[in-house]
Amino acid sequence: MTGRLLAGGILLLALASCDPDRVYEEKLDYPGRHWMVKDTAHFSFRLDNDQLRYNLKMDLRNSLEYPWSRIFVEMRLADSTGAVVERKLIHADLFDEKTGQPFGQSGLGDVFDHRVPLLENYSFRYPGAYRLTLIQMMRKDTLEGVLSVGARLERVQTP
Repeated sequence: MTGRLLAGGILLLALASCDPDRVYEEKLDYPGRHWMVKDTAHFSFRLDNDQLRYNLKMDLRNSLEYPWSRIFVEMRLADSTGAVVERKLIHADLFDEKTGQPFGQSGLGDVFDHRVPLLENYSFRYPGAYRLTLIQMMRKDTLEGVLSVGARLERVQTP
């Protein structure tokens, strides 16, 4: 059993290293399969090169239990002093509004993964520490069917 775990860990590490554009990636799991309004998601990352352009994305995993066709999330990006440098209300379509057909990538039956753009081709003003905050804005205390939320920062490839 230990050999299988070790082999699986090595495989995951190898797959993760095949993504040279990724600067940062982290996710928060919600074991109860719901996102409570009090469970504000915080992600902290360090940026060393402000000369490049970046894409900042939200990763969202939901199940068929999610009761609406879309989700609204407030995104706040703060610098190392705590000053908010970007703030937006983001929405993502998770299901087709008319047919109820789920969007996103599925690999686990009723679970779907979405990568939602927050900032595209973005130029940070200076290097340093940043904090991304994601707040569910659905006007309901408990969002059933949300398994995890995450953040991903990646370099934009220039031609």
